[in-house]
Amino acid sequence: MSPRTRPGHGCYPPAVPATAPYGTWPSPITTELLVRDVVGLSDLSSDGTRLVWSELRPAEEARVVLVGLEPDGRVEDLLPAPLSARTQVHEYGGRCYAHAPGGFVTSNWEDQRLWWVAPGQPPLALTPEPPARRAIRFADPVVTPDGRWAICVRERHLPEGVVNDLVAVALDGSGVVRDLAGGHDFFAAPVLSPDGSRLAWLSSDHPDMPWDATELWVADLDPDTSRLSGARRVAGGPEESVAEPRWSPSGVLHWASDRSGWWNLYADGVALCPLEAEFSGPAWVFGISSYTFLPKGELVATWSGPDGSGIGLVAGGHLEPIATPYTEFASLCAHDGSVGCVAASPTAAAAVVLLGLDGARTVVRSGGGSGIDRDYLSVPERISFPTGGGEHAYALVYPPTNPDVVAPLDERPPLVVFSHGGPTGAASSALNLRIQYFTSRGFAVADVDYRGSAGYGRAYRNRLRGNWGVLDVEDCAGLARFLAGAGRVDGQRCVIRGGSAGGFTTLACLAFTDAFAAGASYFGVSDLAALARDTHKFESRYLDRLVGPLPEAEETYRARSPIHHLDGFDCPMILFQGLEDAVVPPPQSELIRDALVAKGLPVAYLAFPGEQHGFRRAETIQRATVAELSFYGLVLGFTPAGAVEVPVTNAGALPEPA
Repeated sequence: MSPRTRPGHGCYPPAVPATAPYGTWPSPITTELLVRDVVGLSDLSSDGTRLVWSELRPAEEARVVLVGLEPDGRVEDLLPAPLSARTQVHEYGGRCYAHAPGGFVTSNWEDQRLWWVAPGQPPLALTPEPPARRAIRFADPVVTPDGRWAICVRERHLPEGVVNDLVAVALDGSGVVRDLAGGHDFFAAPVLSPDGSRLAWLSSDHPDMPWDATELWVADLDPDTSRLSGARRVAGGPEESVAEPRWSPSGVLHWASDRSGWWNLYADGVALCPLEAEFSGPAWVFGISSYTFLPKGELVATWSGPDGSGIGLVAGGHLEPIATPYTEFASLCAHDGSVGCVAASPTAAAAVVLLGLDGARTVVRSGGGSGIDRDYLSVPERISFPTGGGEHAYALVYPPTNPDVVAPLDERPPLVVFSHGGPTGAASSALNLRIQYFTSRGFAVADVDYRGSAGYGRAYRNRLRGNWGVLDVEDCAGLARFLAGAGRVDGQRCVIRGGSAGGFTTLACLAFTDAFAAGASYFGVSDLAALARDTHKFESRYLDRLVGPLPEAEETYRARSPIHHLDGFDCPMILFQGLEDAVVPPPQSELIRDALVAKGLPVAYLAFPGEQHGFRRAETIQRATVAELSFYGLVLGFTPAGAVEVPVTNAGALPEPA
């Protein structure tokens, strides 16, 4: 007998699907499934015998644990509680650990100090206690071959401002920290040559972000004094983004550069495989790894472009794809003759996978989402659609999918438009249970790569320069109208949601267009000028490129800020905010909440203590997701399965139930 128990499979007779309106379908994809056994996987590395990665665990109050695959096949935790391997450098963090003799060097979330951790031994603090909580932070460490020093990025929060530099931290517990390089606004990606004699790193300066302009530097490293000499710039400059410096086993420096208009790979300045494809991406976090070297020097890389993503061998100026069932790849590293990576597809959640050059694969650790019948999973269609100025934008479009239910023949589904963050981000085809939470209930979902998104070359990315709040709004609203015009969705029941920069686009779409019946803003920006004044150092000049420099562009900031265009809002809104968010501080949500409430519009506001920029705790994720769904039901006039009560101010102004 078939192990499936759902009617319509195995020896069961085919079931006749029930008929129910879109949006009301019962679904096995619950909010509990969004967090149960779900972990965030990143930052793979190998010391030759042990494969290691980071796991963000919502069920453990967002603790990040280092986990290892042992040579005998065991998978075990390597970081004792309550330590959490997470750095707050640039607020977004990223890779914060490195292999060291006998153990690891890692940042710890609570104090942001650097620690040495080894199995069976008490953790040893390597850096002094900071003068204030999280006032001194460390990221992106690399350990010298002799095991004496960890070279890393340091960020100091001083009374006179935030200072970033490169330092060497002694691993003997003496607390010695030596300055290596400074004088730039930002540093990243320190990497040592195989013999430890040379150090390469990236630097950048305001107002540029790493995807605008970076410089690649190389210097000689004295192993005895851990001092640098002969520093020289080898790549990068204005209008060139250099990323992911890495030394080959033979000591040749490689990097990615978009000097051609696409992030391609280079070795000592020579393009290895010139293509209209991206072999790297925007460095929002430390430790991005889109390519790696196998022991014999083979270079394996992942790439993306308008047609999707792949992974393959780069050799002789050519690209030899590796056949896999996956569509997204990240965090590549070499391990035991294979390529370790985090891989995913529309029907397979992110997992730590070992890939062979012949396509053989071993799943080491799943990020969750297993156990869901694939019949309930919506597979996206990658589309290009016309937008303003005769241009095109891109999106992943997910149809409503549920084998147990069909909608009335004369009904079109409601649409949820997802506006990604960044705004220099990109939609991902990896299984996203939050998207499936909606599609399995009868919603269509469109994940928009508006002009300015990554993955389509520098020219497309730069389209948002001076145009944030214009082109992204035009593309999100235009996609909703495009799908409605094609008869794929109900044009009267389109909603938009997004977080951070996507929250800004959500608010702006409601203020400046009539394409949507409601919006959900997760820690979104309502006042651009206030953001420029109040946000953290890393993004404090980001808006110079996206909007314009202050004070010269003051009027443009006002013209683009939803808080100054309340007359354009005429539909309900739900807002979500972490109260410890230093990127988009709570006043950004509170201002728009108060203004829309005063206008008499229905507004729900959910604030979460202990959450920063991007929700990580299981209970927060569950509560926010079901509240968002329930709010859409209130606005669109139906009751979703599993709906909960949402506290709405001015609830009397909600539409009458159908």
